[in-house]
Amino acid sequence: GHEAIVKLLLEKGADVESKDKYGQTLLWWAAESGHGATVKLLLEKGADVESKDKYGQTPLSWAAGRGHEAIVKLLLEKGADVESKDKHGQTPLWWAAGSGHQAIVKLLQRKSH
Repeated sequence: GHEAIVKLLLEKGADVESKDKYGQTLLWWAAESGHGATVKLLLEKGADVESKDKYGQTPLSWAAGRGHEAIVKLLLEKGADVESKDKHGQTPLWWAAGSGHQAIVKLLQRKSH
């Protein structure tokens, strides 16, 4: 997860909320890629758990869709919105279900009720 590099960059003043041309933040990339230690570090440094890319997708949507259960739990602990919808009206639950990640589907269903 390149946690040491991210930590060094943040110590040197890198913006935790910087975005690429698609509006994706460091947290978005770490969540999508399954790098739990980096996700935790970025959250500790104040990364916005609700940051959306240009498609309206959050780190939770991508972690859920990729099957990264531990990261989904971390994001939920930090207050990630289970009901957040992207530009197509799709929620993290939709992404998890569409990818067949049943444990995450159950987790998100418990959080949404």
